[in-house]
Amino acid sequence: MSRQIDRRAFLRRGVAGAAALAVGPGLLTACSTDEPGSDPKSGSSPRSGGTLRAAFVGGGASETLDFFNGPSALDLVRARAWHGTLGNLDPSGPDGVRYGVLKAIDISDDLSTYTLHVRPGVRFTDGSELTSADILHSLSALAAKSKLPVYRLAAANFDLARAKADGDLKVVLPTLRPIADGRMILCQGNFLVVKDGTRKFTQGMPSCGPFRLTEFTAGQGSAFERYDDHYGHVPHLDGLELRSIADSTARAGALTSGEIDFAHDLSPVTARTLSDNAKVELAPTKSPYLVGLSFQMNMRVKPFDDPRVREAFKLAVDREAMVKTVFYGNAEVGNDLPSIGFPDYADGVPRRAHDPQRARQLLKEAGADGMKVTLTTGPETPGMVEMAALFVEHLKKAGVRASVRELPAGQLYADFPAYAALPLAGSYQMPIPALSTYQMSAAGGSPSAFGWKEPETDALVAKARAERDPAQAKKLGTRAQRTRWEKGNQVLPVFKPNLNAQAKRVDGVRDDLFEQFPGFSQASLA
Repeated sequence: MSRQIDRRAFLRRGVAGAAALAVGPGLLTACSTDEPGSDPKSGSSPRSGGTLRAAFVGGGASETLDFFNGPSALDLVRARAWHGTLGNLDPSGPDGVRYGVLKAIDISDDLSTYTLHVRPGVRFTDGSELTSADILHSLSALAAKSKLPVYRLAAANFDLARAKADGDLKVVLPTLRPIADGRMILCQGNFLVVKDGTRKFTQGMPSCGPFRLTEFTAGQGSAFERYDDHYGHVPHLDGLELRSIADSTARAGALTSGEIDFAHDLSPVTARTLSDNAKVELAPTKSPYLVGLSFQMNMRVKPFDDPRVREAFKLAVDREAMVKTVFYGNAEVGNDLPSIGFPDYADGVPRRAHDPQRARQLLKEAGADGMKVTLTTGPETPGMVEMAALFVEHLKKAGVRASVRELPAGQLYADFPAYAALPLAGSYQMPIPALSTYQMSAAGGSPSAFGWKEPETDALVAKARAERDPAQAKKLGTRAQRTRWEKGNQVLPVFKPNLNAQAKRVDGVRDDLFEQFPGFSQASLA
C-alpha cells in the first residue's frame, strides 16, 4: 500500500499534538483517516492496518537522518523503523539474542573469529539484495567512525581492518582479543544496516527496515509507510508517524486527546495523571530494560582526581529520597554500577550508604571543603533534571556549593567532546550488559569515561569477556565492577523504567524487544 502524506497537514498535526494538554483534553480528536488494510500477499498473516502515531523527545533542529551520529532518542527510533538491524538482545533466545538481517553468528573455538551469516533474500527498497558488503560498510565505514561511543563498540572489539566478506552471505570478523560475548555487542538493537557506499543519509535512500520513510522535518516529525517486502515479519500497520514533542505533559495531552496512540518516556508526575484514564494504559519497561540515571565526575578536572572527593559525592546522595521524591517509588535504587538486571551485573557488591557527615569529612581531608561546582544536565529522559536539582541539595548538605545548569532537550550530547570535558555532568545509561557498558563508557580511557583510566581493570574485564564459563566470567566481572564501585567516578543512584503510555487499542510494541527505543515492526491497532 502506498500512502502519500500531505506535508502541511502532517506538520499541523505535530504542532497540535504538542499543544494538546495546554488547550485541554478532549478538544482534539483522532485524525488518522486510514482504514484497516489487508495483506496484498496471499498466505501471510493478517494485518490490523491503520497508522500508529507516536511521540518522543527529539533534538529540535539538530535531529538527523544519520543515526550513527544522532544523539536523540527520536533519531534512533526513526532509524529502527527505517533500517534493518543485525539483531536484538533477547534473554529467551538460545544465544541471548534475536537475529535480524543476520540468521546466525558462529564463534571459533579460540574466540579469535566471528562469522556472521547473512539472512538470504533480504531486500532493500530499491530491489537489491542485502549482502556481506553492506554489513561490512555499515560496521567499518560508518559505525566505527561515529562520534557516539555505543557505535564504536564493534571497532573496539573486532579488527575491522582485517574483516572480510566470504561470498555474499558471510562476514568474517577477527577479534582484537579473545571475546566470548561478541554476539551481545553486535545484537544490541542499535547496529543497523545501510547499503554499501552510503555516505549521506537522505529520505529516498535504499533501506531494509519494516517501514519506508516518506516524510521528515527535523524538530517536528517523520512519516512512514509499510515496506511490503520486509524480510521475515511484514508489519501489521499500514503506516507510522513519529512526532517530536519535547515536553512530557504535551505528549500525554496528545495521547489523551486521541492525537497520538503512543507516548514515549513520560515523567513520573505525568504518568500518575494517566493512571485512572480509561482510554489509555501505562506500559513501563521492565528489568533488565531499566535506564540508569547518573552523574559523571571528570577525573581530568580537580578536585575529582582525588578519590576522596569522588567517594564524598557518592555518599552525599540520598538514593531512597530520589526514588520516592522524583519517581514516586516507581524505580530501583542504584549502587553506582550500570546494567542492573543483566546476568553479569555485580549484585554481590554491598549497597553504598547515605552518609553526608562522612562526605563532608572526606571533602575536608581532600582540601575541597566548600568547593564550587556546576552540574550540567538536560531533559534527555524524564527525571534527569529533577534528579540533578535534588542531588545539588544533597551536595549542599555536605558543604559543596553546587548549582544546576540545564540545557534544552536534545542538546546535552549534541557536542560530545564538549560534554566529555564538563567537570560534572548528568547522564543516562542504555540497558545493555555490564561488561559491554564498561567497555563503551570506561575502558582504555575513552572520552565518555570522564578521565577514568585503569589498565588493570581493563585487563580484568577483558579476561572476564574471554571466559566461556559463565560462572567464572561472572566472578571476574564482579571483581572489575567492585573496583569501579570503590574508585570510580560515576554516581548512579537510580534505575528507572521508561514510563511509556499507549491507547488501549495499541498492541505488540514490546515485541520489538528494544523497549527503550521501540521499532514498531510488530505493533498493531485494534
